[in-house]
Amino acid sequence: MAKRWKPNVTVAAVIEQQGRYLLVEEDTADGLRLNNPAGHLDRGESPVQGCVRETLEETAHHFSPTALVGIYLARTRQPEDITYLRFAFTGTLGAFEPARPLDHGIVRTLWMTIDEIRASVARHRSPLLLQGVEDHAAGKRYPLELVRVDPSLI
Repeated sequence: MAKRWKPNVTVAAVIEQQGRYLLVEEDTADGLRLNNPAGHLDRGESPVQGCVRETLEETAHHFSPTALVGIYLARTRQPEDITYLRFAFTGTLGAFEPARPLDHGIVRTLWMTIDEIRASVARHRSPLLLQGVEDHAAGKRYPLELVRVDPSLI
């Protein structure tokens, strides 16, 4: 029997303040790459909870999601064939914990305009970075209740 295909579920925060978006610069096998604060959904957490956790781990900022920006699928074939299912949220950036170390691989956080993000596509870790920012800038917002979590998850 063939192995069952499953996408990797990820969450991302699309955070904008004064025309700039909060990104992280990550040390990857392909060198330094840019991404939204993002990561894999952990067992037992909802996409909203995962996004809150990942944002804190990667930026040392608390984050309160207020809307879903979009749900995205992307495939990478290098170095292996992986499909990602990303839930991107926007919301309110909260308190900063300056003493909190950033997640392994995160070099720094930075704020970029949408034009700077468009100009840096070659450095993006995921094609979903720009798509989520473009959707956010276009005003795409969906209620958090769109993503339903069954009580069996907990």
